[in-house]
Amino acid sequence: MRLTANLRSTSRVPFLQAVKTSVATILAWLIAQALLPTELPIFAAIAALLVVQPSINQTVGKAVERSLGVIGGVIVAFGVGLLFGQSSWIVLLTIVLCILLAWALRLAPGSSNQIPISAMLVLSIGATSPNYAFDRIIETVIGAVIALIVNLVIVPPVLLAPAHEAVARLASEIADTLDRVANGLRTPQSMAQLEEMMITARLLRPMLGAADQAITQAEESLTLNPRQAKLRRELDADVELLRRQRPLVTRAIGMSRALRDHYDDSLRHEPTVQAVSRELGRAAHDFRVLTRQGEAATDDQATDAQTELTLTAPLQIPTPHPQHWILIGALMEDLRRVREEIVGE
Repeated sequence: MRLTANLRSTSRVPFLQAVKTSVATILAWLIAQALLPTELPIFAAIAALLVVQPSINQTVGKAVERSLGVIGGVIVAFGVGLLFGQSSWIVLLTIVLCILLAWALRLAPGSSNQIPISAMLVLSIGATSPNYAFDRIIETVIGAVIALIVNLVIVPPVLLAPAHEAVARLASEIADTLDRVANGLRTPQSMAQLEEMMITARLLRPMLGAADQAITQAEESLTLNPRQAKLRRELDADVELLRRQRPLVTRAIGMSRALRDHYDDSLRHEPTVQAVSRELGRAAHDFRVLTRQGEAATDDQATDAQTELTLTAPLQIPTPHPQHWILIGALMEDLRRVREEIVGE
């Protein structure tokens, strides 16, 4: 069971990418065979299989990486074949030489693997003629170019939806965390409830990391994408919302920790604490409004959302009970910074 789990991925490659890879491989094989009819176009097919990637940017990178690796491997194999022939020990020696050459040049993993593979194929199934070596290079370039064209023509993939969902989930959890802190200030809390609140708040960090990664993937999917200009505005809105969420994650976790560390049952009787609780509830509401603003399709919608903001000005705090002043001070400072992020000050 464990071996099977290691062999299988938790998610499938998108079906569209499987289709594009198949189409690119078939076209590369047919075109290379038509242009270079003397040999089976193995190098073209392999290039097409490897070059088709989830984004145009990655496809270009793989195309360059693959082509350089093949050129290097073919040149090494051609030189070794001319000097030493094509015996089995020569093939092994060439593979080791290519690995060490890639290591010495600090090449990327794709090129590092491609150089010895290309050299091995040339020496094992090829000939040591200049024409053969040149044809294999041309064949690889054909496969890489076909893969790039197919990835451009067949609905270039964009990853905006996963990025938007990750940012929206984080925004919702930040607002829920503020609500939990507000509720913890209003109603009696057990230690188990306070620990649960703190554990839940800590989950904001990995959610922020997941949103960061999703945004990075979305930006990469738009690089060199023909639809980039049309889709950039949507991504920019998510990037801006994520920027405003970063300090809010820190503040939400800090307030949860402060409440857990300094809680006592008499807190709910402190007038200032009740005022802070109300303001935290308003902050949670206003942050949800801010999230909807980012999703608004028109300026009119954004203006309507702006009128729903309820967060008031910073509170005036009288001298609190000696047991509560540390917690109240910490909450007020975090609340002030939360307000600044929400209203954009």
